Amino acid sequence: MLAETLDDISPAVRADAACNDLNATLTGVYFSEELQDIAMAKSICSTCPVIVECLEGAIERHEPWGVWGGQMFINGKILATKRRRGRPPKLARAEDELPDIPVPVHLQSWLRSA
Repeated sequence: MLAETLDDISPAVRADAACNDLNATLTGVYFSEELQDIAMAKSICSTCPVIVECLEGAIERHEPWGVWGGQMFINGKILATKRRRGRPPKLARAEDELPDIPVPVHLQSWLRSA
């Protein structure tokens, strides 16, 4: 969520956010195209007590991209899946497995397929 960089997030949510390390060292992870970084961001989000508030806020602010509330945003929509560029491998790579964080039912209209 990168709460430390957003002024419009309530102080209570910002203080509780798992991504709030006060030094903005996680910015690259939350806005990376690399699957390993996306997996790390989603893993951090999965432990966050304000994950739903973060996701709702990202939708309200029309965030264009990045990981918000444990979900990957592309062009303002939640991307259901993400894979490497190019041809898919014949055997799945363990490092390409992203944590599955369910989208709350009331926000599922924002999902899109890759």
